[in-house]
Amino acid sequence: MSALRPIALLIFAVWLGCGSAHAEKRVALVMGNSAYKNVARLANPANDAALVGGMFRKAGFDTVDVKLDLNVAEMRKALREFGGKAREADVAVVYYAGHGIELDGTNYLIPTDATLETDSDVLDETLPLDRALFAVEPAKQLRLVILDACRDNPFAKTMKRTIAARAIGRGLAKVEPTSPNTMIAFAAKAGSTASDGDAKNSPFATALVERLPMPGLDLRKAFGFVRDDVLKTTGYKQEPYVYGSLGGDDVSLVAAKPVAAGPQANPDSEIRRDYELALQLGTRDGWTAFLNRFPSGFYSDLAKGQLNKIAAEETRAAAAEKARQAEDEKARLAIDRAKKAEQEKAAAAAKTAEDARVAAEKAKQIEEAKAAAAEQRRKEAEAAAARALADKQTAEKALADRLANDTKQIAEQRTTEKQQVTDTAQKVAAVTPTSSQSSLSAQETAKLVQSELRRVGCLVTAADGDWNASSQRSLTLFNKYAGTKFDAKLASFDALDAIKAKPGRVCPLVCDHGFKADGDACVKIACRTGYRVNDDNECEKVQDKKPVATREDTKKRDADRKQIEAVPAKPQASGQILCNNGGCRPVKSGCRIVNPKNGNMGGSQTEVCD
Repeated sequence: MSALRPIALLIFAVWLGCGSAHAEKRVALVMGNSAYKNVARLANPANDAALVGGMFRKAGFDTVDVKLDLNVAEMRKALREFGGKAREADVAVVYYAGHGIELDGTNYLIPTDATLETDSDVLDETLPLDRALFAVEPAKQLRLVILDACRDNPFAKTMKRTIAARAIGRGLAKVEPTSPNTMIAFAAKAGSTASDGDAKNSPFATALVERLPMPGLDLRKAFGFVRDDVLKTTGYKQEPYVYGSLGGDDVSLVAAKPVAAGPQANPDSEIRRDYELALQLGTRDGWTAFLNRFPSGFYSDLAKGQLNKIAAEETRAAAAEKARQAEDEKARLAIDRAKKAEQEKAAAAAKTAEDARVAAEKAKQIEEAKAAAAEQRRKEAEAAAARALADKQTAEKALADRLANDTKQIAEQRTTEKQQVTDTAQKVAAVTPTSSQSSLSAQETAKLVQSELRRVGCLVTAADGDWNASSQRSLTLFNKYAGTKFDAKLASFDALDAIKAKPGRVCPLVCDHGFKADGDACVKIACRTGYRVNDDNECEKVQDKKPVATREDTKKRDADRKQIEAVPAKPQASGQILCNNGGCRPVKSGCRIVNPKNGNMGGSQTEVCD
């Protein structure tokens, strides 16, 4: 017998492999939209999609596509690609978690990039539920669409209606599928909203992953269990609903596992089968009957855990019922005290409103006073700024007028000098070179050279005919910048001819202290208040300086000291003041003051008594 057991196990494994080879093909598309761009983020859809997708994979689906946070283009693409996979499948399931909206009786799924500013945007920015039904329609045996999209829709609160009579529902509208073997499961019945829950996953998704993958459990009964679980979890506030119909045969999402017969069967197979039946029933009586039959063992421990779970749920439901009754009692008592409470509330509200009015009036007066003071300060500041601007413009105009006058005087002086040079040149040209040289004196020749040196910018003093050191330096500068070698000590006609041959300035413009070059003219340097022109012809700030002793003060002090030393010491009467390094005091009676050799200038006095 022991030798036949391996052969029997091998035959059983081959039978299971052949059964898997001919099993139906099942595909699923799972979509979860949480990260909406124009409304608040939903906490659970992405988590629910991951949980449900994992459930389909564990159930042995051939293809499970999990898509998260899809925009409108991505949702269209996902449904289009899944429709192609459904053509070759026996079972096709679409699960969607996120926002949905009902407009004029038609349900729409909302992608993450939707704005929905007006009701007409629904047609362009969302996908109708019929698009999901179209995607699962090619499946041969079962077409299932599960919608956890009945949440309270924030788009409906801000959406503008282009037609006042257009209806926008709170949840999703009732749907009657036209294709056979098609089911549409809503997280909440038509016209109501679903809860997102306080946990990581919504109550609807949590119940789905617990009930749907039960092997061999008919879908209609599985969704009945889901309904019961969600009702209990939400305190009977949310009721899932299923639309559509199936045939008379049981249709399960996960096929029942085959049980091997014969002496080689697993001894726990009967216990497991009874456990699965009790699990499908999910009641206290079912688990109690199972434990009565199998009081110990692995499955018995699991059954005890299920009983503990039911007990915890009953305790929670009882607590919720007590809380509801307490709320009802509280409401009843509140109704009894309504009149008195309303009167007191009205009186308190009136007093609060009056206090608020008085406070608002005071605050208004304070703000008006502040605004008036600020406006007065603004006007005063603008007036001060206007006066300062006017004073500045007046000062700038006066400075500009003074500079213009100085420039005009310099220009007139240069015009006069040029006219003098022209007259002298005409005078020289009127005579022959020999006669002019012999007829002009040395002073006139020097004056002509000086005038030409001024014209080319090498002489800044007047052309007075005195060929002095300044004139010699000017000719030296001309030699430097013109490349000539005339004797600077003599004003010659050769130098005069060479200078006259220069049409414009040769030497750079050199201005006196306090002036600066401006083209061919020197203009006075103007410093602002508190500044003066220094030795480098730059404006510097005026600094207060302490008086310094001069040479004359020192000479006068020495003369006074010598005069004092020449006078002999005389006795002084009592009452005189004696001053020395120790300080000053009255002279004692019968004593006199004797000056030292250096007198009173820097020395000390001595008191001598007879």
